[in-house]
Amino acid sequence: MAIEWATNGTPGERRPELSRGTTQSGVRLYNERLILSLVRLHGRLPKAEMARLTGLSAQTVSVIVRQLEADGLLKRRTPQRGKVGQPLVPFELDPDGAFSIGLKVGRRSGDLMLLDLAGNVRHTIHRPYNFPSPGELIAFVTSGVDELVSTLGVRQRERISGLGIAAPFELWNWAEDVGAPPDVLTAWKDFDLQAELAQLFGWPIHFCNDASAACAAELLFGLGRDLPDFAYFYLGYFIGGGIVLNGSLYLGKHGNAGALASFPVTSADGRSQQLVHSTSLAALERDILREGGDPEFLWRDPGEWRGAGQALERWLSRAALEVATAAAGAMAVLDCSAVVIDGAVPLAVRSRFTRAVQDALHGVDRQGLADFPVLEGTIGADARALGAASLPLFDNFIINRNVLFKEKT
Repeated sequence: MAIEWATNGTPGERRPELSRGTTQSGVRLYNERLILSLVRLHGRLPKAEMARLTGLSAQTVSVIVRQLEADGLLKRRTPQRGKVGQPLVPFELDPDGAFSIGLKVGRRSGDLMLLDLAGNVRHTIHRPYNFPSPGELIAFVTSGVDELVSTLGVRQRERISGLGIAAPFELWNWAEDVGAPPDVLTAWKDFDLQAELAQLFGWPIHFCNDASAACAAELLFGLGRDLPDFAYFYLGYFIGGGIVLNGSLYLGKHGNAGALASFPVTSADGRSQQLVHSTSLAALERDILREGGDPEFLWRDPGEWRGAGQALERWLSRAALEVATAAAGAMAVLDCSAVVIDGAVPLAVRSRFTRAVQDALHGVDRQGLADFPVLEGTIGADARALGAASLPLFDNFIINRNVLFKEKT
């Protein structure tokens, strides 16, 4: 599964395309990434299968695998005996071959994650807050990264490939909606988080929109292994979205493709409004406050939502209908294989919400549209941090554009 997205620089900016062999070193770099991408996709492969799937000669594959093994990026497993001939030795990604750190910046909480080359989450840190000032966030990242790095050995620390950030574009535009003080709003408008972290750490710093990062996590580690394309909704403090087409995350010219939060829907009183205003968890928070409750459990206890009461029931009913409407609209344009719903919500709430959207679709006029499944996502609250942590690994080791492999039979 390949992925294309913004990695370093301004949102939507693409880095120069990976060399396709204009020099001898370029050929080697591209082919090494080709093999690593293939092994990641299939999990474990012998050299003969790598050669068959890529079209490279057996000798070329042997040289590449030998080098990747020497570099600590691939490791061999127990030989598998076939019916005839020598046993086949499968290779897989070495988890200790590289590490990366992911930072999720949310409106109500921040997360840090340590990820290894094989996609295993080694350690996570969750920090709830009301709304962070830039200084508070930098303090959290500084202490949190120290904690993550302390879990690694000396040689492992030398293999940290970078830090990825998943954050909303123009965070200050939403500060007033979450009750942030005016001075905090102004501070974020003039604050370059990517540049500040680049000064603190000696690694490359990458940036991605938070909802796009969550969608990427589903593509790379979840349902994306089996779905070539899908429309993605993520339930966060503000609902977000993403689009996967032909096995790649599609960002669009300005990095805003899949901005499903901006989808126009009709409110209960007949007004036109965007999906974000009534479907996000911010709306549920307002409903709980209106009834005299304390909504802090939404952010401080993501595992369980005890005490939500009727506010949750009303939000589920209203939000499911509006997401179903937006899903039908997205499918009218994209004709994807499925709609996927995930979020920073308890598993039971995610399941109920997915079923509610499935039921609400029966009341949406979909004449002329093919039927499509609404599927429950698989990553959950960690999706944005996981997507962010993937950025450095894919930038350094994996081909980040569609690559045509021969089909495995």
